[in-house]
Amino acid sequence: MPRLLLHPAAKPLLFVLALLPFAWLVVGAFTDGLGANPAEYLLHATGDWTLRFLCLTLAITPLRVMAHLPALARFRRMLGLFVYFYVVLHLLSYSWFDKGFDVADITKDIAKRPFILVGFSAFVLLTPLAATSFNRAIRALGARRWQALHRLVYLIAGLGILHFFWMRAGKHNFAEVAVYGAIVSALLGWRLLQFLRKKRPLPMLVMRRQLSKQ
Repeated sequence: MPRLLLHPAAKPLLFVLALLPFAWLVVGAFTDGLGANPAEYLLHATGDWTLRFLCLTLAITPLRVMAHLPALARFRRMLGLFVYFYVVLHLLSYSWFDKGFDVADITKDIAKRPFILVGFSAFVLLTPLAATSFNRAIRALGARRWQALHRLVYLIAGLGILHFFWMRAGKHNFAEVAVYGAIVSALLGWRLLQFLRKKRPLPMLVMRRQLSKQ
């Protein structure tokens, strides 16, 4: 597995696989394969793929640590950028098909409908993360500030689930929301446990400190 992950073709293959949902939507749009309401289908599909890629991105670190596969880290940046790619498509689908790129109408809708405000807020917060996902940005910001900025992904994940929940609340359909919510909660819960373990001194270390004071 480590050899496969480090293979030169691994990243191009992941890039092609990540583009397949987009290609499928494009083909469906040109072949009338998106159902009776193509605009609504595109809006929902791009939102779903945004959440899926967000979950994949958040899963990289837990999988890397638990499976002892440090090479997985090389795919995290690409997956994170695909989160932004699909959320941009989601926003364009809403702005184009639902609002006809009417900026005034979009602004009023964002202010009036909480679930759209939450989704737009997640997009705004995700933008600086995508803009700084490059080595030059890391060097410019410094590792500590860059890491602090990219911790916004936890807040973004929560806003994404809340946006999805409010969107489905009108139809009382929470099955998919529960699945995504459980995945995101498990991934963020794992990170919280790792953080607490780092902050909590090991028993042996505490004992040594006590003995050194005597």
